[in-house]
Amino acid sequence: MVKSHGYEFPEPSQIEGVPSPSLLIFPEKIRANIKLMIKLAAGPERLRPHVKSHKMAEVVALQQEQGVRKFKCATLAEMQMLLNCRAKDILLAMQPVGPITESLIKLSKEYPDTCFSTLVDNSETLKTIETLCDQSGVNLGIYLDINCGMNRTGIVPGEAAKKLYQNVYQSKSVVLGGLHVYDGHIRDSNIGDRTENCRHAWEAVDAFIDSLEKSAFPIPNIIAGGSPTFPIHARREGIDLSPGTTILWDFGYGDAFPDLPFQHAAFLLTRVLSKPSENLVCLDIGHKSVAAEMPHPRVRLLGLEDAAFVAQSEEHLVIETDKAANLSVGNVIYGIPRHICPTVALHNKVVVATKGKSNIYWEVVSRDRILI
Repeated sequence: MVKSHGYEFPEPSQIEGVPSPSLLIFPEKIRANIKLMIKLAAGPERLRPHVKSHKMAEVVALQQEQGVRKFKCATLAEMQMLLNCRAKDILLAMQPVGPITESLIKLSKEYPDTCFSTLVDNSETLKTIETLCDQSGVNLGIYLDINCGMNRTGIVPGEAAKKLYQNVYQSKSVVLGGLHVYDGHIRDSNIGDRTENCRHAWEAVDAFIDSLEKSAFPIPNIIAGGSPTFPIHARREGIDLSPGTTILWDFGYGDAFPDLPFQHAAFLLTRVLSKPSENLVCLDIGHKSVAAEMPHPRVRLLGLEDAAFVAQSEEHLVIETDKAANLSVGNVIYGIPRHICPTVALHNKVVVATKGKSNIYWEVVSRDRILI
């Protein structure tokens, strides 16, 4: 490894055969991030990490090595990856619709030793799941998806939510899992503000929990928070935590949440493709290799942090920099993505960066959507 711009990277000889653009993954940094997640959660048994950020079986194995046993996913491909990793407790954290519901039930029947669960926020979806469970003879776990202010999915805590929860509890076709509370809208950089907003959003959830308990409805489990808020929820008793981005980290979260000292474990390798005019440099890192839904800079180019982003297309990124004279066509430049989760999904394989080894690749196995 050689040190560059405060980070260690493979020796030049190790990456000569690596095509660009590529995504480099550092297993030791991932291990350190998992260890920190466990520390903040006060134990691996409280973690139910989301696999959508990395989509790799090897990363699941690194978590299992440290005692993580429960997982959360967003797609059937991610679920199949977890099953191949012999995960025993899997939550599909997307309310199933259309043929996905049947596929989920089918997987539940094929893997009877695994605990399957998913989310519902309306009675129609619950009835569909109940019918399919009855037909297949499986008992799927159901979590009530609570809308605590994000207004993306879920049902607002109240009488309608209580009635739906009662229906799940009394159902003979499904198993009551508990409550799922995702507060992805809480992204305050200041930890004090984030804590206060998290507390405020939880007030309605707390009142709902009290209402359920007064009606003698059991609450087997509560899953709460994402990466920004899981350390806050960790202070609550009896809460499972489901961070995701913390595994690989990116500069979007790194800049926004300085109180979370996770390490960047994924870097983009790009090369200088052309120098079309004075101070202009074109890199081979376009929309197809780094998440493009964020504003520029979508990647923090190490050593070129002050560069102006002129244009980006499918395969190209043009920057303007007064350091252009120091760069030659073919030069390698490393960068940190602003948003790592969709960036990973753009790569079918990643390069594994380890000391003294080269040409090791991990497959981003669960980036697929349609499983046939």
